[in-house]
Amino acid sequence: MLRARAVDARLEEFEQGTATAAAAARAAGCDQSQIVKSLVFVCDGLPLLALVPGDRRADPEKVVAAVGARSGRVATLDEVTAATGFEAGGVAPFPTPGVTRVLLDRALVRHTIVWAGAGSEKHMVGLAPADLARITSAEIADISAS
Repeated sequence: MLRARAVDARLEEFEQGTATAAAAARAAGCDQSQIVKSLVFVCDGLPLLALVPGDRRADPEKVVAAVGARSGRVATLDEVTAATGFEAGGVAPFPTPGVTRVLLDRALVRHTIVWAGAGSEKHMVGLAPADLARITSAEIADISAS
């Protein structure tokens, strides 16, 4: 997918694992704010992906407001797997076949490179935030808690 979309990215495998944002930042040798947490929410019954910096939490109310939904909540483990094809803890932001929308927190855009999960707790991909937004068709929004 990355080559097909002409994305300059670096896929890395980390033996020590990247199960948490702090562990991912240590492994990649970057600031925790450069780690992309891929979180699944269900808004008005439809799954969406919220991409937020590793040093922040997604604000469910901001997520709901960003998509103009009446209600929303964090997805269950089964809903995460059904929407993304990945298990929680290893969710990559692409491909996500069952996700209806993707939101990218504005704070991620300030970085030259960000690191996102690549399908397991040991794999991450480093890429420009603009490329991440483009390949996921993400909408830029303020969705993290202050």
